[in-house]
Amino acid sequence: MPRVAAAAKSDVVFCFSYLTWEGCVRAGGFHSEARFAQTLLDDGLVRRTLICNTIRSLPRKVAADTVARARGTSERFPGDDRRRLLEPVRLRRHEPTSIKGVARAIARYDRALRIGAERAGFRKPVVIVSHPLLAGFADFSWAGSVTFYATDDWTAYPPARRWWDAYRESYARVRASDRRVGAVSQALLERIEPRGASAVVPNGLDPNEWIEPARAPEWLARLPRPILLYAGTLDSRLDVPGLLALARQKPHATLLLVGPLVEPGHLEPLHAAGNVVVRPPIGREELVGLVQAADVGMIPHVRSPLTEAMSPLKLYEYLGAGLPVVATDLAPMRSIDRRVLLVPAGREYAPAVDTAVELGRASEEARIGFVEANSWRTRHRRLLELALA
Repeated sequence: MPRVAAAAKSDVVFCFSYLTWEGCVRAGGFHSEARFAQTLLDDGLVRRTLICNTIRSLPRKVAADTVARARGTSERFPGDDRRRLLEPVRLRRHEPTSIKGVARAIARYDRALRIGAERAGFRKPVVIVSHPLLAGFADFSWAGSVTFYATDDWTAYPPARRWWDAYRESYARVRASDRRVGAVSQALLERIEPRGASAVVPNGLDPNEWIEPARAPEWLARLPRPILLYAGTLDSRLDVPGLLALARQKPHATLLLVGPLVEPGHLEPLHAAGNVVVRPPIGREELVGLVQAADVGMIPHVRSPLTEAMSPLKLYEYLGAGLPVVATDLAPMRSIDRRVLLVPAGREYAPAVDTAVELGRASEEARIGFVEANSWRTRHRRLLELALA
C-alpha cells in the first residue's frame, strides 16, 4: 500500500511552532504550518487529526480570547469526530531560556499533549511538530513516530537570540533520538544534521489562489511602472544599500515594499529615494491581486545564516503569478525556475531588473504548470510520506 494511502488509517498530532489556529486564520492562513494544518483537516489524508496550538500563559490566553470576542474576530475551530483542537496553557508568562528551564517547561508541555491525545482516543499517534524546542526536548514516549517539520532556522533568528543555545541543544537531541526531519531547505536540513530519515519539503502554492486572476488594490494604478515588488516582512534581511542604489538607478520605476514594518530604523535610508513606496500589510486576496499586477518580483535579501536557510514563500508566489524574479544569489533561490535572475551578494540589481522587464510575464501555460507542480498538496504528501514511513 502506498504510504500516503496508509495515512488514512493513521491518527496524526500536529503541533504549531509559536502559532495558534486562530491567529493563522486571522492572518489569512498563508504560513507553511497553517497550510499543513489545513491540509490535515480538509483533505482526508489521515484518519483523525489533533491540531495543537503553541502553549500560552493562561492569563494571556484569557485576555486574547476576550479581546477577540469583543472585536468579533474570534475564529471557531471546525471540530468534529475526526478533527480536534488542543489549547495547552501554563501559568508562567515568559518562557525560560536556560537548558534546564526549557527541559522542565517542555516536559510539562509534553504531558499536556499526551493527555490531549489520550482524551481524543489516540493510541501511538504519528506526531509532526514544528515547535523547535518541542522537537528535541519532548519525550514523546506516548507517540509512534515523531517528525520535526522545520520551517525556519531559529538558531539564526535575531529576535530569538536568548534561546539560541536551547535551540542548538534541541537540534542535538533530535539527532540523538534519530527523529525524522522535514526541512524547508537543504541548508536548514544540513544545520540540523538529522541521523534519522529526512527530506527537503519547500514551501508551495495553493492553486485555488493563483490560477484565477484577483483584483489588485486601486492605489496601485497611481504608481509609475515598472513596479518592482517586494512582499514580505520589512526588516534587517533586506539589502537596504542595494535597494537604495536600485531606486536611484531606476528613477522612473516604483520600488514597492509591502508588509509588516518590523525594523523601521533599518529601512530609514530608503526615505531618501522618492520612488520607494512602503505600504502596510494587506489582505490575502488583495495581496494575490497585487502580486499578479506587478512587473518584477524582488527578493533583495542580505546574505546571512537566516536567509541562507529559508524557503522564501514569496519566490513561489511571484512565479505562480507569472512574474520574472530578481533575487540575491542564495542557495534556496537556485534551480527553481529559469525566470529567477540571481544577483551575487553586494552586486547591483539594476542589470538583472532590466533583463527581467525584457522577459516580461510567463505564458499562461508555463505559469499554470508551475503552480500545479509546486502545490501545497504535493509538498504535504512528501511530508506525510516521511512521517508515516
